[in-house]
Amino acid sequence: MEMNPEREQLKNKKRIVIKIGSSSLTHPETGELNLFKMEQLVRIICDLKGEGRDVVLVSSGAIAAGRQALHCKKRPERLSQKQAFAAVGQARLMMVYQKLFAEYNQVAAQVLLTKDTMVHDGSRYNAGNTFDELLLLGAVPVVNENDTVSTSEIPLVDNFGDNDRLSAIVAALIGADLLILLSDIDGLYSDDPRKNRNAEFIGLVREITPQLLSMGKAETGSDVGTGGMAAKLAAARIATDSGSDMVIANAGSLDVIHRIMAGEEAGTLFMAHRNVDFDLMHYLSAEY
Repeated sequence: MEMNPEREQLKNKKRIVIKIGSSSLTHPETGELNLFKMEQLVRIICDLKGEGRDVVLVSSGAIAAGRQALHCKKRPERLSQKQAFAAVGQARLMMVYQKLFAEYNQVAAQVLLTKDTMVHDGSRYNAGNTFDELLLLGAVPVVNENDTVSTSEIPLVDNFGDNDRLSAIVAALIGADLLILLSDIDGLYSDDPRKNRNAEFIGLVREITPQLLSMGKAETGSDVGTGGMAAKLAAARIATDSGSDMVIANAGSLDVIHRIMAGEEAGTLFMAHRNVDFDLMHYLSAEY
């Protein structure tokens, strides 16, 4: 079978950011961490590193991990409660990642970001240097927003807004050439396929148009995640303008990462179209 040339060039990507959402890391029945999927994700990332690629993981799940640790079955409603769960859960989440990466002789490094980190020239420069040094040392940066002091991911009111946009900002910061957003949907549709059975799947996006942006939905179907399709399209604008291809794919089977890297038709591919006037600081100032 002849391979799509746009897809085939994904084989050559060397610096990859992978984002995975809370709903993809937890059991839907209980909201507790799905250790099997986390182990599978870590194994795939280590394999990508074995191929000579740099990989950064943007991982949700801190609040869910905190709920699990504190035996809270009900989703928290107060902001202070959510931040407290994040404080407990972020440490627990990193403990799990550290153990899993160590099994494959790899080192995970925690990187917590806030909007303030990115909007100030000095701290943004230092953050970029830290990522570069970690990748040079062979570590796998595991990134999340610092929910304990930030209100962006809980709820969607300020700062980055969600880990979809955060992952695109990280991709722009480190000069990644591919961003993979793993979620609970196969990719971009003309409408919400869970509500409209006639919704058409869109496998390739060469340009993000106003019509395309209107297809985004602000809501999410999960009780543990925050980012809907609108957030993913916002992430696509940042990533593609900065020169990174982006793929939205379903995390139901994490083998989809291998399929993407092999150039197969998996998920929705947004083609990079580097904007010569792109400036991350200008984007942050305009959006937030």
